[in-house]
Amino acid sequence: MTELNFRRHRRLRTSANMRAMVRETQLDKQDFIYPIFVVDGENVRNEVKSMPGVYQLSLDLLGEEVDEVASLGIPSVILFGVPDAADKDAEGTGAFHDHGIVQKATRFVKERQPDLLVIADTCLCEYTNHGHCGVIENGIVLNDKTLELLARTAVSQAKAGADIIAPSNMMDGFVAAIRAGLDEAGFDHIPIMSYAVKYSSAYYGPFRDAANSAPQFGDRKAYQMDYSNRTEALREAASDVEEGADFLMVKPALSYLDIVRDVKNNFDLPVVAYNVSGEYAMVKAAAANGWIDEKQIVLETLTSMKRAGADLILTYHAKDAVRWLEGKA
Repeated sequence: MTELNFRRHRRLRTSANMRAMVRETQLDKQDFIYPIFVVDGENVRNEVKSMPGVYQLSLDLLGEEVDEVASLGIPSVILFGVPDAADKDAEGTGAFHDHGIVQKATRFVKERQPDLLVIADTCLCEYTNHGHCGVIENGIVLNDKTLELLARTAVSQAKAGADIIAPSNMMDGFVAAIRAGLDEAGFDHIPIMSYAVKYSSAYYGPFRDAANSAPQFGDRKAYQMDYSNRTEALREAASDVEEGADFLMVKPALSYLDIVRDVKNNFDLPVVAYNVSGEYAMVKAAAANGWIDEKQIVLETLTSMKRAGADLILTYHAKDAVRWLEGKA
């Protein structure tokens, strides 16, 4: 046989220990942010039909959930408020009320688990009776009038004890408005985790079930990004960096790993990938039908997000992922 000249890459794959020794990307529980949906009322534990294992929880049942998160070593949660329909109005005033559901939940979590970082989702869509992320006039979301309400929301969340403000509305100038509002209120130490690159995506469907936040007319394409665009993401992220963002989030994650890498390569801030509800729901549905190995699919998917450049991953799989990584399930 003719002598061949080639590299033997398989030498580094010969055993589990060898593969672990040279593994380039490592998932860790410190990477995860766990989302929680909080509702008014008592003894409410509503499983989201399209998101098995995810629940809307009232404050009296929230303690068990955050205790479990803390016991697993997950360092942070993000709180989404689900107010009663009767409390919604045209300007989403429940978002910035001192006794709003996120504000109450934030105080509860910080008292119960003071070391757990609380991230407050800062948007209006869950609180408006029209389901859009801002003030509506003649069927159009008004950018600049919305900014004032977002700043008020961020300040009220910081007053309640939120460690990080996470605005998800995609209004132009939202980071600048929120940064100015926080600084003027004495919260210059509170970082902003900007949903810097948020696409208009069909992957959000189950979340809108969980948060009761679907728009009552039209869609959000006039303010969320067109999923066909790539360079626009860098313009969006650059604006948020200039305005004072401390983290840059890309949402969704799985179909946008190229964007995660672009953001990582171009900016020196921590990058967050949001493993969104539709991505979660598809895995759960396929696993329930026995078509995939849920554990292996989830860990592979989350690793791909970190490999693409995510420093943090916001995921509904967080609790299960920690158990799997630590051999507890």
